[in-house]
Amino acid sequence: MNTDYNYISDLPEKILEIPTDSIVSRTIHNDENVRVILFGFAPGQELSEHTASMPAIIHILSGSVKLIIGKDPIEGDAGTWAHMPANMPHSVFAKSQTMMLLTMIKTVSDN
Repeated sequence: MNTDYNYISDLPEKILEIPTDSIVSRTIHNDENVRVILFGFAPGQELSEHTASMPAIIHILSGSVKLIIGKDPIEGDAGTWAHMPANMPHSVFAKSQTMMLLTMIKTVSDN
C-alpha cells in the first residue's frame, strides 16, 4: 500500500466530543505545502478577528456560523466554503455546534 497520501473516511470522528463553552482543534495534516486543521465549536464560541500569514480556506462541514471576512458578514451553514488571501482579517462565531475544516496553504506555485 502506498503511504504517500493521507486518507480519512470520516472527519467528524476525529472530534467525538465538543465540551460546553469550548473549541476543539485537531491537526489532521501538516507538510511543507499545507496544514489542515479540523475545528469543533460549541454553540456561542468564536475565534475573534485575526489574520493568517498565508492563504487559507474555510469549509463548514456541519452547523451554522457567522463569518466576518474582511468587513463582510457572511452566514454560513454546512457546505459553506471560503478562500481568503494572506493577511485577510476574519473571525468565526458558532451559532450552533459546528465542525469546520481550515486549510492553510504554505506555498504557492508559480504555475
